[in-house]
Amino acid sequence: MSNKHTYKSAGVDVDAGNRFVKSIGDLVARTHRPEVVTSIGGFGGLFQPDFSSIKKPVLVSSVDGVGTKLIVAFKTGVYDTVGQCLVNHCVNDIAVCGAEPLFFLDYFSTGKLEQEVAYEVLKGFSIACTENGCALIGGETAEMPDLYGEGEFDLAGTVVGVVDRDEIMDGSGIRKGDIILGVTGNGLHTNGYSLARKVLLSKYKTGDHIAELGMSVGESLLQIHPSYLKVIRQLKKMDGVRGFAHITGGGIGGNTERIIPEGFHPVVDWKSWEWPAIFTLIRKEGDVPVEDMRRAFNLGIGLTIVVSPDAVDSFLDAPIAGGFRILPIGEIRTSR
Repeated sequence: MSNKHTYKSAGVDVDAGNRFVKSIGDLVARTHRPEVVTSIGGFGGLFQPDFSSIKKPVLVSSVDGVGTKLIVAFKTGVYDTVGQCLVNHCVNDIAVCGAEPLFFLDYFSTGKLEQEVAYEVLKGFSIACTENGCALIGGETAEMPDLYGEGEFDLAGTVVGVVDRDEIMDGSGIRKGDIILGVTGNGLHTNGYSLARKVLLSKYKTGDHIAELGMSVGESLLQIHPSYLKVIRQLKKMDGVRGFAHITGGGIGGNTERIIPEGFHPVVDWKSWEWPAIFTLIRKEGDVPVEDMRRAFNLGIGLTIVVSPDAVDSFLDAPIAGGFRILPIGEIRTSR
């Protein structure tokens, strides 16, 4: 009996990886901007930015994943939406700083590379990068047998953008009496899935249609985390804007707190909007305490904007793209 071992017999198929890289060439090329110097396949992604129109360019970067939302993708066999979620999440994180995205890099790791699955994920990256105007210039696809179960994979992504130093949105101008506005979301986005799955998938299958959701459990949980780039791009030019916060893990209060100067606090009027049905269902089915709901989920508000009191009406009347709504949801105080 032979004891001969090869890399392929150990679970890593180099040829499959090379075939995958070749198969995604067109998807990646669709995202490229004029500043992209090389195509995929090199040791690094090259990008030659033109900062001639920016007085003091500052690079802004963010890295993230989509967490256990991936488990819902595994259960449903729907893979392109999580790729879009990852790009949009990262873009939102730099957009709230006032930055414009330049390029994105991904990391896809799995036990065994399934070409069709990986292609769907990369298709999601391509769609969202194109929509956000950022180039997909590189990434890593890794086969790591024994680390992942059959059909499992993990995702991470990094976005790099630029902002003029004088136009950085950091919340430093926020003061007592400023108003917190909320921009609506469409579901869980990419946070709180460990709790949501524990509650919902212990009682329902992903294909179960729920009347109050108007769709299946899986469809609701896999709704794409929206990009707020166009909204921020429009609103950051308006008079009276003090800062933006992307509502991710930690909820509305915790994330808005991140941009507020020391000595001030966000006070949210939790009765000022109605939760989307998915959150009401989680609370009811899991008997989840309200405080946990507020800390784990965005509860229907994907972005907060802090504005001066005299600017509120102009923001509420602003016709914003994407079907989003802006609602007054709180104010800044010196005490809770």
